[in-house]
Amino acid sequence: MGKARYVVTAFLLLFTSLSLCAAPAEVSSVRMWPAPDNTRLVFDLTGDIKHSLFVLQNPDRLVIDLKNTRLDKPPVGLDFSSALVSGIRTAPRNDTDLRVVLDLKGAVQPKSFVLRPNQKYGHRLVIDLYDAKVATAKKPPPVQSKAAPAGAAAKPRKIVIAIDPGHGGDDPGAIGSRGLKEKVVVLAIAKRLQALVAREPGMRAVMTRDRDYFVSLPKRVAIAREQRADLLISIHADAFADRRARGSSVYTLSQRGASSEHARLLADKENAADIIGGVSLDDKDDVLTSVLFDLSLTGTMEASNDVAGRVLSGLDKLGPLHRKRVEQAGFRVLKSPNVPSILVETAFISNPEEERKLNDPKHQQALANSIMNGVRAYFRQNPPPGTLLAAQKNPQTQRHVIGRGDTLSGIARQYQVSLEQLRSRNNLQSDSLKVGDVLHIPAISGG
Repeated sequence: MGKARYVVTAFLLLFTSLSLCAAPAEVSSVRMWPAPDNTRLVFDLTGDIKHSLFVLQNPDRLVIDLKNTRLDKPPVGLDFSSALVSGIRTAPRNDTDLRVVLDLKGAVQPKSFVLRPNQKYGHRLVIDLYDAKVATAKKPPPVQSKAAPAGAAAKPRKIVIAIDPGHGGDDPGAIGSRGLKEKVVVLAIAKRLQALVAREPGMRAVMTRDRDYFVSLPKRVAIAREQRADLLISIHADAFADRRARGSSVYTLSQRGASSEHARLLADKENAADIIGGVSLDDKDDVLTSVLFDLSLTGTMEASNDVAGRVLSGLDKLGPLHRKRVEQAGFRVLKSPNVPSILVETAFISNPEEERKLNDPKHQQALANSIMNGVRAYFRQNPPPGTLLAAQKNPQTQRHVIGRGDTLSGIARQYQVSLEQLRSRNNLQSDSLKVGDVLHIPAISGG
C-alpha cells in the first residue's frame, strides 16, 4: 500500500512540474477594427491564456497582462487614425508573462474575453474599448410608434430603409477562389443601395455598418429598431461546395423550419457569424427575448414576404435565380418583431464566374438597382401611415399645422409640391402664415 502511495505521489509531482513548465502561448498577430462606437483589438494566440487588465490615467492607458505568454513579433500595419488607441507597447514581465500597454486618445470603458478556436480562427483574446464619454451619455431611445399621431399636427416622415452588409471585421464571410471576401463585396453593394435610397423621394437609408468592422447579429437588429426602420435588407453572397451553384436568392424568416435543405444550411452558416466574429458568452440579453415578438411577428412576416417577392422579381430580370421563389429559414438577423426584414444572397461567390461579376462595380450597381426597384414597388403600393409616400397616395387626408419658422416655400419643398399648388388648394392670397393655421396638402402628380 505504501509503495502504491509513493507511485501516485511521484506521478502528481511530475504532472505538477510539467504543468509549471508548460510552453508559453505566443501572440502571433494583433488586429484592430475601429467602429463608430468602439474599437476592437484581437490578439491571435497559439494557445489558451489567462489575462487581466486595468486602466491608468494622466495619460490614459490600458494595461493588459497575459500570463505565460510571449510575443512572436511586434504588431505592425495597424491604422490608429480613427481608433480610440494611439499606440501599442509591449514588454516581458516576470520572465514568463507579457505586458501590453495601449496608449489611449481618451478615457475608455474596456471589455475583454477569450474565444476558443473555430473553423476560421484559433485561440483569440478580444479587447473591446468603448469611449467613456459616449458610453456614459448614451441612453436608449424612447419607444415611439411609426404611425403619425392622431390628428393632423404630425409632419409626414421619410420611409427608413436599414441596409445591413453581412459579416465584417474579424468575420470575412465566404471567400471566393480568387480571394474575394464576402464582407468586402456586400459592403460595396450596400453603399450603392444606400446612395439609391438617399436619392429616392420620401426615403432615407441607415447602415448597420459602413466600414470594415464586426457587428453582432442582435446589434444589427437593434440598430434597425432604434432607427424605427420600415424595412431591413441584409445583403450577402452565397457559397457552396459545388462551384457550379449559381444565382440570386431572397430569404425571409421562418418560425417552422427551413423551406429547403440549402436554406437550413445557409441559415446555420450565417447564424454562426457571431461565433466567428467574436461575441462574449456573457452577452445574455437578446432582442429575440422580447415578449412582443410573437404578438407582432405575423404582420411583419407578411410584409417581409411581400417585399421579398418584389425584390426577387427585380433580381430575376438581372440574371439567373438560384431559387424561383422566396425561401424561408431561421436567420437571426431577420428576427425583429416589428421590422419587416429580408436577406438577399446576391450570387454565389464560390462560383468563379459569379465571383468575377461580384467584383465588377457595374454588376454591383446593377444588383443595387434591382433591389431598389423591388423596394420602390413595394412601398409605392404599401406606404406606411404618416409617411410622405402615404401623403402622395392619399393626399386628401394630409394636413399641415403651421409651426414657428414655417414658410410656404419650405412646406412646398417638404411635401414635394409647388407653391402654386399650395396657394390654389388653400385659396391663399399671400404667402404669410400664422402659427396654428392648417394647410391642406394637394395631390402630388406622379405619386
